[in-house]
Amino acid sequence: MEYVERIIKQGDELFSKRCSLLSYWQEVADNFYPERADFTTCHNLGADMARNLTTSYPIMVRRDLGNAITSMTRPTAKEWLKMRSRRPEKESTKAKQWFEWMSKFIRNAMYDSRSGFVRATKEGDHDFASFGQTVISYEMNREFNGVLYRCWHLRDCAWMEDYTGKIDTVYRKWKPTVAVLMQLWPRDVHQDIKDKYSNDKFYEEVEVYHCVMPMDQYVSMGGKKMRQPFVSCFIDIEHKHMLEATGMWSLGYAIPRWSTVSGSQYAHSPAVVAALPDARLLQEVTTILLEAGEKAVTPPMVAVQEAIRGDVSLFAGGITYVDAEYDERLGEVLRAVQMVDKSGVQLGLETMQDIRVQLSDAFYLSKLNLPPIQGRDMTAYEVGQRIQEFIRNALPLFEPMETDYNGQLAEGTFDLIIHNSPEARRSIPAELAGQEFDFTFESPLHDAVEKIKVSQFMEAQQIIATAVQLDPSIVFMVDGQKATRDALSAAIPNDWLRDEGTVAEMLRQQQEKQALSEKLALMQQGADVAKTVKEASPTVGEGGGGGGVV
Repeated sequence: MEYVERIIKQGDELFSKRCSLLSYWQEVADNFYPERADFTTCHNLGADMARNLTTSYPIMVRRDLGNAITSMTRPTAKEWLKMRSRRPEKESTKAKQWFEWMSKFIRNAMYDSRSGFVRATKEGDHDFASFGQTVISYEMNREFNGVLYRCWHLRDCAWMEDYTGKIDTVYRKWKPTVAVLMQLWPRDVHQDIKDKYSNDKFYEEVEVYHCVMPMDQYVSMGGKKMRQPFVSCFIDIEHKHMLEATGMWSLGYAIPRWSTVSGSQYAHSPAVVAALPDARLLQEVTTILLEAGEKAVTPPMVAVQEAIRGDVSLFAGGITYVDAEYDERLGEVLRAVQMVDKSGVQLGLETMQDIRVQLSDAFYLSKLNLPPIQGRDMTAYEVGQRIQEFIRNALPLFEPMETDYNGQLAEGTFDLIIHNSPEARRSIPAELAGQEFDFTFESPLHDAVEKIKVSQFMEAQQIIATAVQLDPSIVFMVDGQKATRDALSAAIPNDWLRDEGTVAEMLRQQQEKQALSEKLALMQQGADVAKTVKEASPTVGEGGGGGGVV
């Protein structure tokens, strides 16, 4: 089919244009991520991945930053993902409660033991820290009872952007075995694959492209129109054979990018860009110091060749035999070359320490801790200022990761749930029908930011209490219910709060009870007054008595 050849050709061009980038990624991996250093070479099982390194410090700073991405943006001890509408100021409490329910639904799908989410994001975090981007796929599993996440090697992926700069086309190289293809598409594989399976060539690898592209682009190449906005294609490259073409409601790949430059769809890690020269220098300095240490322990030797019988034995307990007729007054037969100036060793150690500090700064590790206490007890105000400084330093680093990284995964998971779970579709409140949603993310950083609402509320109370003494009408300036609701939302879960309708109904019932009580009180008061008047006034018979007819 001609359109299949066009899809393959487009993928070949994408990988060809990206070819020179592999050498840079290989250099980065060699210094910071040796487990991934197979962009231009092939790892053998059991190979020493870090055999080219003399110090592990660059690996450790990358490891610490990769681990920090998980702990700071996806802390497992809390509900780090929250859903909301694009206009959260108009959300009712009922809508907020549905968002909390859906957020838990999404989180449960992510942390299902079959989903592979933790493994995929763990691998993705270290790719992100090292190369500035990662590729994580999300899809319904084959049983359609959960979401499946997988992290893919950057070497095997290429992509394109649309005119807005958003990734809309992804190609992935895949080498499944004949047995896997027969398991997935037993009726749709090429006849050659069926023949290999029949001939017991189960584990022979087959080159396959997985391509996701916009539906209109797929149709322009000659494919069949579908109602979904994207199409997912699996293509047997050798036989130019379409294995599967299905419509998709979302891209199916989350490709967060840390720092991009105009003119390229590929990102880079600003940490590695700053640290790579220092990493190379640290390896060289460490090598020099190791050589200097070896010379100090086992210094170069000067020997009289004619006077030595056999080999020079410099190991512990070794014996070197010397000609008995040699005259020692002519000099020692075997003596060490004295290294007089050893000041360079101390300079090298100081240089190493300085490089390590620069590497830590390059990987933002110095930004992940609170500013140090200045040797004395601190007031509450000073502690607050330290926390604010920590937020200013760390939030610009992790906030883009939350929006681009966690945001893509959350939106993709939500799309899968909505289009594959009737229960989720039916649960959407009528007031949210047709609205667009997005996500916010909780982290240790955002905890401090949200708690500011509570302190603002308390401060507002103090200001109003002071100002109302000058003008009693000040109390009408602040919407007490809205301010209290926002402060409580920052302090407690929204499902602890009653929605506005329930509160209004309870207020109405309370007002009715109060009005009825007042009415009954007035009636009782009137009855008491009537009784009092009746008891105090004389009757008619009593007023005309005493006289009679004579």
